[in-house]
Amino acid sequence: MAGFIAKDCIEQVRNTSDIISVIGDYTKLTRKSGNDWWGCCPFHNEKTASFHVDGDKKFYHCFSCHVSGDVIKFIMEQEKLSYVEAVTNLAKKSGIQLRYEEGYNPEEHKPDNRIPQYIDLYDRTASMFHYFLLESEQGKDALKYITDRGLNLETLKKFKLGYSPADRYWLKNFLLSKNYTEEFLKESGLFSQKYPKVCLYSDRLMFPIFNRDGKVVAFGGRILHPQGEHDSKYLNSPELIHYKKRETLYAFNFAKKAIREQKKVIFCEGYMDCIAYHMSEIEYAVAPLGTALTEEQIKLIRGFADTVLLSFDSDAAGQNATIRAIQMCRKQNLTVKVIQLKGGKDPAEILLNFGKENLTAQVNNAILDSDFILNMLGKKYPIETPEGKTKAALEYFSYVDVLQTSIQKESSLEQLSQAFNLKLEAIKRDFLNRRQAQERVTNRQGNNTTEQKTPLTLNAELRGLIAVTTDLAQFLNLRSNVTVNDFQNPYAKSLYELLESCYKDQSYSIPEILSRCQDQQLQRVLTETISSGVYKQEQLSKIVEDTIKFVQINKLTLRRQELVTQIRDFIVANEQDQQNLNQLLAEKMNLDKQIQQLKIQ
Repeated sequence: MAGFIAKDCIEQVRNTSDIISVIGDYTKLTRKSGNDWWGCCPFHNEKTASFHVDGDKKFYHCFSCHVSGDVIKFIMEQEKLSYVEAVTNLAKKSGIQLRYEEGYNPEEHKPDNRIPQYIDLYDRTASMFHYFLLESEQGKDALKYITDRGLNLETLKKFKLGYSPADRYWLKNFLLSKNYTEEFLKESGLFSQKYPKVCLYSDRLMFPIFNRDGKVVAFGGRILHPQGEHDSKYLNSPELIHYKKRETLYAFNFAKKAIREQKKVIFCEGYMDCIAYHMSEIEYAVAPLGTALTEEQIKLIRGFADTVLLSFDSDAAGQNATIRAIQMCRKQNLTVKVIQLKGGKDPAEILLNFGKENLTAQVNNAILDSDFILNMLGKKYPIETPEGKTKAALEYFSYVDVLQTSIQKESSLEQLSQAFNLKLEAIKRDFLNRRQAQERVTNRQGNNTTEQKTPLTLNAELRGLIAVTTDLAQFLNLRSNVTVNDFQNPYAKSLYELLESCYKDQSYSIPEILSRCQDQQLQRVLTETISSGVYKQEQLSKIVEDTIKFVQINKLTLRRQELVTQIRDFIVANEQDQQNLNQLLAEKMNLDKQIQQLKIQ
């Protein structure tokens, strides 16, 4: 999993990285005592701090959503990076030169090389487009168009807007003259697959799309002089090796700081809408990229924001997109509001005609998603009739379904009752009946043969093993008295094997143990128990001795039960049988003595 990065380098990165400082960039942490820090969890929406970071043991755990891990896992989850990318990211911050295992040369792996090369190509191409817009005669019409829409020079430079010339062949010829190869350019996403010499973008206003680090990775091009009805208004980059639409948000690189500070984000329709908000000093606005809002994009901002404001078009398509976005955000336990723009078809038009104060006021007047849905349903159905009320209520129930708490569901059903003048008891009854009917269908369709995972039982065996995770000396004491096969609890066996592998690799630490633990139930119990502080250092020796005694007594007792069964069912037919029975009786007596001695120790 480490991608052939040397193990000692990974350990150095983990130990050198200040987990308090790293996590502190994503959520405010407050010292409780010693090196124990607490804050609101950056992985889900909460008002009361339940997120614990142990600076000494170098791990985190949320007592609410149960996420846990070390500093590497935190960066992986927050920045959506692979394990290797996260280690590399932290190594750069700490000034650590990574080494790789013998026989592995990262430069030989083409995917790792091509990604930065394509990003460099897009960054250079964006600079050329930017020059054509601001400095060339060819870009004069495009510049007039965009300035007429209210964008100033400062904004054009900030977002690096550009112009792609009408000549479809210039870009390919220019890049070939700069020693780019045909093969490399073919996979760049800048040229037609059918006609490789032809640039995809011709006579278009160009919107560079940046990654989280501020590097250009893709383009959106708006046509300026349509030649026919089949010309697309916007042409967007396809999926590329260095660009995934579903995982990228327009202007996120500019908005991330404001989103983190304001704890809210605006999802808007497109590039111009997003830029208009930023020009109005509403810098927490971002936009999907030519597609509907995705779960990956919502997860991208979830660690920073607890409130989402939706700013989509007011037409039927826009309303459907708003409803879908509401449900997706609510599933992520985010508060959702809807901006209902008045006085213009989009934020750019409102900014141009009425100024930033007007646009800011409309953002501040955003309504709750439940109010938006109820208003929409009131217009969609004839709610003065029983049939209309029934249809509206049934559609509203799909919104209630995605709410994450019973209080939210209760309040929303009360809103429905008041909005459509319905009895709350009848609404609750219909909602419950509908849910039960859906569950019955799901159960009938489900696969009853699906293997069920053994539930985790936190018994004495597992408690003792969790206790020794914090102290290698105590684990050495444990392993000298019991083996993995002496444990009955399957999770205790798994944890013992995990601790043994860390010990043998000389990597015995909480972060390493967590990184190797693949079972989510076990990892959750492990981090939760350690974070709770129930095991004090001065108590560990006694806990381990008790665990050893428990495991040994349990092992002997199980063997004794087997002997009792054998003795009870034994049939003596000859002298040899009698000797065998005597041996069983002698073993049982010996076991009785051992068990008794252990109990009185």
